[in-house]
Amino acid sequence: MTDGSYSEVSVGRLYEKIVEQIERRILDGDLSPGDRLPSERELGKQFGVSRTSVREAIRVLTLKGLVEVNHGRGTFVTNQTPLALRDTLNLLVQVGKGQSFRNLIELREILEPAIASIAASRATEENIAVMEEALSIMDQSLDDVEKYIEADLDFHLALAEANQNPLLLILLDLLIVQLRGQRFWASSVDGSLQRSQNHHQHVLSAIQERNPEAARNAMRDHMRQIREDIQTALSVGNLSAESFNTEEQSLNG
Repeated sequence: MTDGSYSEVSVGRLYEKIVEQIERRILDGDLSPGDRLPSERELGKQFGVSRTSVREAIRVLTLKGLVEVNHGRGTFVTNQTPLALRDTLNLLVQVGKGQSFRNLIELREILEPAIASIAASRATEENIAVMEEALSIMDQSLDDVEKYIEADLDFHLALAEANQNPLLLILLDLLIVQLRGQRFWASSVDGSLQRSQNHHQHVLSAIQERNPEAARNAMRDHMRQIREDIQTALSVGNLSAESFNTEEQSLNG
């Protein structure tokens, strides 16, 4: 492993902040395939968190295919295929110009109702607890768009994780940059966040009740709402089709 340290994390879901920092170092080339990460104890000291948060971060990085745990030897960086796929997807979105957000909505309308339906059958109590936590943060953040959107994305990632299929989680994670930009634009429409929150509650209730069809329908309604809100934003001039990608890139640094 190359020299380098991490910044302490103190807000939000701590393990996600750890994932972001390690993933960024891999993307920047500071960590290469074959490099070994510090021990859980050392990472906990560097990030200023418990070993529980470190273990959860390592688990997510493993699901993403970025690291591999070799018991007795340590945790090692693997190949960077998921990051390469993300870069390719970002490039395709940029080339797509104004059509990109319509394509993304269509992709979500295909994937997410099925993800919600499967989650209703497979979600563990831990998965449901994560969704409940995200929903609670959204409830408290209706006047804070940025915080709301991050919790919103947490909710959708938790749904994918509840499918118990790491490929789905990787796929949705690849879309996160675009989803963040899309949610930002939809939120520019009056009442969008509250309507979105109602749909999220319906999805969660269906999953708690282990009702796959109700979860599918609730998510389908949510996707329809997102589509309608973005179309409204376009019609009233809150965004232009051509500006979508430019703003989306600025939102994600």
